[in-house]
Amino acid sequence: MRGLADIEALERTPYEEAIPARTTYGLIARAARQFADRTAFTYLPDGELATAPQAITYAQLLANIHRAANLFRRLGVGPQDAVAILAPNIPSTHYALWGAQLAGRACPINFMLQPEHIAALLDASGAKVVVALGPNPELDVWSAVQKVPGLERRTVLRIGGSFEEALAQESGTLTFDPQLAPDRIAALFHTGGTTGAPKLVQHTHGNEAHTSWFAHRFYGFDEQTVEINGFPLFHVAGAFVYGLALLAIGARQVLPTPSGMRNAAFLRNYWKFCEREQVTALACVPTILAGLCNLEVDADIARVQVAYTGGSPLPTELAVRFENTLGIPVRNILGMTESAGLVAIEPFHAPRVPGSVGLRLPYTEVRVVPWADSLHTAQACATGETGIVVLRGPHVSPGYTDAARNAGLFEQGWLVSGDLGHIDGQGYLHVTGRAKDVIIRGSHNIDPGLVEDAFLAHPAVALCAVVGEPDAHAGEVPAAFVTLKPGAQLAPQALLGEVAPHVYERPAVPRRVVVLPALPTTAVGKVYKPALRAQAIELKLREVFAAVAAGVPVEVRVSEQGGGFVAEAAIDAAADAQLEQRLRDALGAIAVPTRFRFSR
Repeated sequence: MRGLADIEALERTPYEEAIPARTTYGLIARAARQFADRTAFTYLPDGELATAPQAITYAQLLANIHRAANLFRRLGVGPQDAVAILAPNIPSTHYALWGAQLAGRACPINFMLQPEHIAALLDASGAKVVVALGPNPELDVWSAVQKVPGLERRTVLRIGGSFEEALAQESGTLTFDPQLAPDRIAALFHTGGTTGAPKLVQHTHGNEAHTSWFAHRFYGFDEQTVEINGFPLFHVAGAFVYGLALLAIGARQVLPTPSGMRNAAFLRNYWKFCEREQVTALACVPTILAGLCNLEVDADIARVQVAYTGGSPLPTELAVRFENTLGIPVRNILGMTESAGLVAIEPFHAPRVPGSVGLRLPYTEVRVVPWADSLHTAQACATGETGIVVLRGPHVSPGYTDAARNAGLFEQGWLVSGDLGHIDGQGYLHVTGRAKDVIIRGSHNIDPGLVEDAFLAHPAVALCAVVGEPDAHAGEVPAAFVTLKPGAQLAPQALLGEVAPHVYERPAVPRRVVVLPALPTTAVGKVYKPALRAQAIELKLREVFAAVAAGVPVEVRVSEQGGGFVAEAAIDAAADAQLEQRLRDALGAIAVPTRFRFSR
């Protein structure tokens, strides 16, 4: 793929002829027939170069998927039942993931969630079997799993123990007819952060096959491609964007240790592993790109052709710095759990378009519609006009397991992304922010992405995230959180003074700049803005309380609850109704529920 014309040309082929299989199993089985002896996975048990890697061929992968499917079916898993998987991106987890989709449904779960949340996901998914990483010196999943309430009601298999022992007793040939179809539910992926009630997205086999097959046409990948996939399999990036997309074409994935890209030794040896494993493509998020810019290149990386990134906005300044520093082209991706991981991709064989997330997938439709349109199916915005990104096509999920959650997201066949953006004259989609991330200062909308760009253009800044800080008069004002490049030293106010003249408009200039050693991130390395919003609220409340209760120590803790924030203020003083009232009055229009606790 080089442009929209190539996509439109492909779409003149009937869909059934353009995709070789409409199920996840069909894609993997096809690759195994064509490339039986090729390596599907090179697994690095740890981050040391001296440790021998483990190689899994496509024939071995398919046989182990069959064994896992036979095992799950023997344990009573049918098409309506789920296998919950709490394990990192290692070969045995792949056997469980794809085998579960043959026998029933796979439900990969973030093992870093609280035990009560995991229990709720198990109940919501209807999991009969749980496959979890057993005791492991690098990644302690097992102790967390043992704390999950109600686990005794399910069959539990340990990766690194009982799971592999059970697989060895099963046939490497499928012993039942799975009766697969494109519209059968293949998996349940949880989304919506780490708080609140379970939110499970249904994936059909057709959803996952669509994104996984058409992705390589944009990537420029083939069976000779070798890519590092350090993403967890409970995330669509690890499972499809960089997982099944490579399995479908017979390419090789390097799986870097149980802790993936969080393994310090692996990161220290990153470029040497690239040279040794003849890596041709990197899978990243912007925070990883920034880290690699600062990592000494101590190996031959001439084979590396491209670095793909997604998960959060790609600042143009970061892409330019990566390309100039390492000589590796950067291409961007936009994905959603609700669309099996992909919405748009920047083609490798076309120039990078600054600010773009790429072109839509074939046989899909992406529109930008006016923000005020509640149904999101009105006439599309004009070229270059900002609105809400909506999409439809074979990759769009049929919805959440709890249909009550579909309202506002699944509308009349459209998936409402919640992203703000526009489509340019060449068909490239540009995402400028999240609708919920927009900072509303008075009645004025501020795009945090444009403010972040101004900070990232500063030579001392490595990363930046801008969030709304509550304000009694304006409702919200921008607050910037930044990390500096190694060796850089700059006071927050000095940095603000140098950046402010370059912010796109005066109301968007942050009221506050906070320099942190690192920005909070999710399990896949995306900047986690709710944690920064909570920190901005804490800073604001401390200032308000210090002004009202001078000399009285007040500790403030803000937590995310039910999609909002609540504060607890611990006051080191005797209970005083008048002081409490003054503090409440001082909050004014700062709409953050606050509980006061006096220490004596």
